[in-house]
Amino acid sequence: MKTLKWQQYLEEQLVQEKKLFTVAELANVAATSHHALNVELERLTKRGVLAKYARGVYGAPNKAAPADLVRYLDAHAYITSDYALFHHGMITQVPKTFTCFTDRRHNRSRLRKTSLGRFVFVTVKKPIYAPPAGALIAPGEQALYDFVYLMRRQGVNPKNVVTFRNLNNLRQQSKDYALHYPTSVKKDVTDLLKPAKE
Repeated sequence: MKTLKWQQYLEEQLVQEKKLFTVAELANVAATSHHALNVELERLTKRGVLAKYARGVYGAPNKAAPADLVRYLDAHAYITSDYALFHHGMITQVPKTFTCFTDRRHNRSRLRKTSLGRFVFVTVKKPIYAPPAGALIAPGEQALYDFVYLMRRQGVNPKNVVTFRNLNNLRQQSKDYALHYPTSVKKDVTDLLKPAKE
């Protein structure tokens, strides 16, 4: 396919909210072999028409977000912990990694470097493993419990790692997530959610 045709195809797909593609998908679009496509992909990435987001995953440059990419790295994973807290405006620090919970063990590294940043996959079992319905980023309350759970596993006090903000919204919400976590995690979250003394 010519460069102009690729650009048109990518624009059409963006309108339909499709931002990323596997090599197999692109080979089918181009009606070519994987070998011929690899040469074309290299040419298109050099020209800035395509960007390589991860091994075997391509898309239009600067159009994909971590939530778009996570399913291509692990179909069972969802983003949680510090990045989800930042996404929901609950911490001030910008995380350098995207922490993902999964129920699968990775035969490769649990750390995956991509053009968007580093994804860390943490294997957890149910009931802590609880993918959010219809989303790839955990809601604020779940992300808070997951963050505290991870910090306790590492022997670190969560208050010493990040600066929390906007926790008032969670104080009014139900504590359904608390049922899934150990007592020590529940206690730490309860302490974090206590209103500050004036």
